[in-house]
Amino acid sequence: MAASAAGAASGQFLTRLIHPNQSKCSSSSQTLRFFRRRYQPCIMSMNGCKGSDQAGLFPVETIETRSLSPVPSPALAMDSLKAAIYQLKSEPPASASGIIRLQVPIQQQIDAIDWLHAQNNLLLSRCFFSSRSDSSDVFQSVDRNGNGNGSPKGANSMVSVAGVGSAVFFRRMGPFSYSDWKSIRRFLSATSPLIRAYGGIRFDARSNMSSEWERFGSFYFMVPQVELDELEGNSMLATTVAWDESLSLPWEMAIDALQATMRQVVLARSSRVVTANDIAPTTWLTCLQVGKDKDNAYQFCLQPPNAPAFIGNTPERLFHRKCLRVSSEALAGTRARGGSMAQDLQVELDLLSSPKDHLEFTIVRESIRKKLEAVCSGVMVEPKKVIKKLRRVQHLYAQLTGRLKCEDDEFDILASLHPTPAVCGSPREEARVFIAENEVFDRGMYAGPVGWFGGGESEFAVGIRSALVEKVSQGLGALMYAGTGIVKGSNPSLEWDELELKISQFIKLLKLEVPQR
Repeated sequence: MAASAAGAASGQFLTRLIHPNQSKCSSSSQTLRFFRRRYQPCIMSMNGCKGSDQAGLFPVETIETRSLSPVPSPALAMDSLKAAIYQLKSEPPASASGIIRLQVPIQQQIDAIDWLHAQNNLLLSRCFFSSRSDSSDVFQSVDRNGNGNGSPKGANSMVSVAGVGSAVFFRRMGPFSYSDWKSIRRFLSATSPLIRAYGGIRFDARSNMSSEWERFGSFYFMVPQVELDELEGNSMLATTVAWDESLSLPWEMAIDALQATMRQVVLARSSRVVTANDIAPTTWLTCLQVGKDKDNAYQFCLQPPNAPAFIGNTPERLFHRKCLRVSSEALAGTRARGGSMAQDLQVELDLLSSPKDHLEFTIVRESIRKKLEAVCSGVMVEPKKVIKKLRRVQHLYAQLTGRLKCEDDEFDILASLHPTPAVCGSPREEARVFIAENEVFDRGMYAGPVGWFGGGESEFAVGIRSALVEKVSQGLGALMYAGTGIVKGSNPSLEWDELELKISQFIKLLKLEVPQR
């Protein structure tokens, strides 16, 4: 593949060109393979974006979380939830719209990605999100009733979330808008903080959409029907039912759909052996969690029904909001880790002193700062520029914090921060057009926002270091994505080496066999 980044812009123009790599899992060679496939019809579900604009202005009538007694095992948790759903069905709420979460604490820690992997054969939407270890203010502790209590990260704090089926999903082919955001917010409340909408947004809704991304639309968010929350020291199994007569999903249909999903859910999986020629998306994700990068990166999975899975291991936060407090970060410049402490220190010093990388980083940091200042008060940048070290690479890094004037400004933060210069360029519109004209593939949700909306809190990462993947036997194989910043002083050969370095975490998985667990 030729280095298409050669001869790019100069001066203060920064752009991103992406290297897509698709490989059959039985080989480590970088051969391109494309497949067309026929999609199966979606199962019954509710698209929350199809309501009227007037209805979208108001919350649903009922938002409630009901906690059941703790149990020692997943099997007993399933029994408890099924009994509670049966009782709920016999005593339906009087409201015409609402969302109810039933949750059971389990007195053992269950790996959320193992639980999700056990659901591989279900033709249901799936999601997974695991935060970084330094995000102690993001996944707050959960009390015995399963409600966020704001205490420091420790015992009972959230580790990761896996979900199947959608109590309500949100998808549209047009750009993500304020009304779409309000449609999601209708089903969320700070009084039920664990009712969350997990999903992602397309990098550029104005670009042509390729077939592999069609099921995602321009954005896709889902509130899971069945959810496994992995905590520090224990777990929680939950089910959620959502209904809205104005969206043509009455209570009876919604509760029947939940029961149908519950009948398909697998409790657990004790072992996993994977051959090199057919790696399931959740197995890829499990491998990405191994090592230090699990503590310094977000892991995510988003998969609509009958679609490939969008998975990733991204170090970069787009923004985190808790009440009115907002934080974001600038991440730019990439170097490999050194083979020894002395070599690693020398690489660090080279990165800190590089004029090219300093220019790229400064453009990213100052762009984010100005966008935060437009909607926040008291924006702080601390530290100004340091090194952030991951297992294979290291970057230039700065953290930015501010305070929103009101929670509705959350949409403005999302709309203004995405895309950052680190994944698009500066000036943004000129860079976007340049990318659209020079990249010959569809980014889809690569480099777009990936995360969740909650009642009093939301968290989004930048969907880089990612891949669109499904079992080879189903047709697609894997599309891997990575990008690099092009500024004055960029060396095409070195930029191409950087691309190869960034996708190395996926390339190494192609020959990997996962041992039994």
